[in-house]
Amino acid sequence: MGQLIEVTVFGAEEKCGSCIHLPSAKETMEWLEAAVKRKYPEHNFRFRYVDINKVVEKKDQAYADAILSDEYMYPLVVIEDEVVAEGNPRLKDVYAKIDAM
Repeated sequence: MGQLIEVTVFGAEEKCGSCIHLPSAKETMEWLEAAVKRKYPEHNFRFRYVDINKVVEKKDQAYADAILSDEYMYPLVVIEDEVVAEGNPRLKDVYAKIDAM
């Protein structure tokens, strides 16, 4: 396996107002993890879900604060500390980031 690629999905238990008909952030992370691991079986991924209201790791606080201050919508997908998608993430954008690594 190659390098470890960290994919973090930020969200909250409560869906954002404009996301009522979309999957939850946690469901989005599970869907994303399945799709990415299926497409890139040769890569080594670490998927993390971070609840913006219960941040544990200091490195996640800035993203959580940005979401809470409406700079980003959630779910927010961050790959290797770069924002790749927000709201309803598109696989095409996520795949483009992984291909560029």
